[in-house]
Amino acid sequence: MPHPKLSKLELKIMEALWTKGTLSVREIQEHFPAGRRPGYTTVQTMVYRLEAKNALRRTKKIGNAHIFEAVISQSAAQSKLIDDLLGLFGGRAQPLMSHLIESGQLTLADIDEARAALRDSTKKE
Repeated sequence: MPHPKLSKLELKIMEALWTKGTLSVREIQEHFPAGRRPGYTTVQTMVYRLEAKNALRRTKKIGNAHIFEAVISQSAAQSKLIDDLLGLFGGRAQPLMSHLIESGQLTLADIDEARAALRDSTKKE
């Protein structure tokens, strides 16, 4: 089953679950910074949408509160985002790499890690 496309708010909700584990809607809402915290019903709506996308699931009910956990992993969500981003460049990584280098966001240590991963990848093939 393909991984769902997630909005920024959905990713923030998932981040709370990836960080803290199982949470209620209220606990997810409280994970947001106080000054930028969305309303309870907004978070609840987004949680239900994530449930419909099979990104999270209800694990139990305590009183009136449902407890949720992530179904998809953080690495799977990141991979989906990266694949979508590369799709904007026709699948080519070079424009993205050029931007990261020019903006100073790509370090020599990052390049060394990428080289090691590429070596490991070609060894497996």
